Amino acid sequence: MSRVASDAAAHIGALIAEQRKRQGMTQDQVAVLSGIDSSNVRAYETGRSMPNIQSLVRVADALGVHPGELLDGLKPEMFAVNGSDGRRRSAG
Repeated sequence: MSRVASDAAAHIGALIAEQRKRQGMTQDQVAVLSGIDSSNVRAYETGRSMPNIQSLVRVADALGVHPGELLDGLKPEMFAVNGSDGRRRSAG
């Protein structure tokens, strides 16, 4: 079973895969056009890895979409990992 970095990574990965398939492209084609290794493209699509902003923009450009389309529907709570949302709490 593959490990998912977070719900946010899985969500972004699903949007990347959806756009890629809509364009009729392979993961290898996205990799070549974006200059990102195909293993990273696969990791993004499966949610095992979260693309950084530069990679997200490069993938979006390769797919011919606005980067925001790959972030559509994200919510802060989707970034929680292992039960922690990563937000700082005030000391009271």
